[in-house]
Amino acid sequence: MMIARWSIDVRFGHKAEAVALMQQWLQDIGSQIGWTPDRVRLLNGSLGANESLLVSELEIADLAELDAAWAKLAQIDAHRDWGKALEAHIVSGTPRWEVFRVL
Repeated sequence: MMIARWSIDVRFGHKAEAVALMQQWLQDIGSQIGWTPDRVRLLNGSLGANESLLVSELEIADLAELDAAWAKLAQIDAHRDWGKALEAHIVSGTPRWEVFRVL
C-alpha cells in the first residue's frame, strides 16, 4: 500500500473557499475515479506546518493505480473546470504530489 499526498498553499483569507472546493471535488469528481471517502482525507496545517497548507491524502495500492486515476481525470471536463475555479484561491506554483510507501 502507498499514500499519495497532494498539497497546495492557500492564499490568505481563502481557506474556507479552497476547503469547500476540495470537498466538492471529492464528492463530484473523485468519486468518479474511485477515490471514496474511506480512502481520502483532507488535512490542514496546524503546528509545525504552515496554516495555509491544505493536503489531500489518498490510499493507493501502487503507482499504476495512481497513473490510471490521473488518466481518467484527464477525460473529465468537470476536473478541468474545477482546477480553474481553485486557481484563484491558491498560491501559484505550490501544488505538489508526494508518494509514500506504507511499511
